[in-house]
Amino acid sequence: MHFTAEDLLNITFASEPLPLVELGMAIVAWQRSDRPAVFGRWRGRVGRELPGRARPLLDLLRPDGDNPQFVEPYARTLEEGLAVVRDAGPLLTPDELHRVAARAPGSPSWVHALWAQDREAWDQLGGALRSAHEAVVAPHWSRIRQSFQADVAWRTRLLAAHGIKACLAGTHPLAAWSGTVLEVDGPPHYEVHLGGRGLLLMPSPFWTGRPLLAEGPDGPDGRCVLLYPALTPLPLVGPGPAQGALDALLGRTRAAVLQSLIEQRTTSELARDLDISLPSASEHTRTLRAAGLITSERDGKAVLHSVTGLGVDLLHSGG
Repeated sequence: MHFTAEDLLNITFASEPLPLVELGMAIVAWQRSDRPAVFGRWRGRVGRELPGRARPLLDLLRPDGDNPQFVEPYARTLEEGLAVVRDAGPLLTPDELHRVAARAPGSPSWVHALWAQDREAWDQLGGALRSAHEAVVAPHWSRIRQSFQADVAWRTRLLAAHGIKACLAGTHPLAAWSGTVLEVDGPPHYEVHLGGRGLLLMPSPFWTGRPLLAEGPDGPDGRCVLLYPALTPLPLVGPGPAQGALDALLGRTRAAVLQSLIEQRTTSELARDLDISLPSASEHTRTLRAAGLITSERDGKAVLHSVTGLGVDLLHSGG
């Protein structure tokens, strides 16, 4: 992703999570198999609770997140979003139809009916979005907002202390800067020149892959949206109010991991001391390392973790 000086001066955070964007990310996250220590139990619950009426969404929302954008409008409410989705029908292009139909795991007939403006197909899509939202997003909206707001608060602090490059590099473990180009390793490989349009940052507590770049709410000539994994995924956000700022940002267990690493510990020692599984301890340290809050180094077969100066600063400010 190529930045100009104007792009770097025009980077802001989204003001709030958006219902149908988060629904899209939730359906995608349910189909993925990464980060099982965090999302494994949640995926099992969604598999039991997702109503059959919502299943057509699986033809549109695929695990890689590269999905037709009309299903995930930048709308502040569900009803507004459903109206935007329906209004998008006449604007769908044949090229997008071919791409979506080729990726759909089910019969392409329903997808073709959508593009043909079949009323029954569009009613089916609206019902699928509504029922999926009621099952997967609506019951957890306060936790989704908490994860979103905590991530924005943390990255705003990171930006103030270390600059925009550190803020953006912290969106993924494989993100790194080369001059004014932000690179994230891994397929698919592509290049984007922002060309002065700027960037809108949008954390998602459901997304688990590398950051996704999408057309923003102002169309192709406006700012792009960078959607990235929130520092605290939804399964780690407690159901009640957090006991402190650090818990709100990291989740209670991850905050405890960071606190424990004031003294250097191995992954096994963390798991034992905090009474969590070894995969869970590895997942927490991976995320804390990606955020620049801890460092890790191999010592024989063991991996030693310790808090960084930035992590110490966060501990002092979030108690």
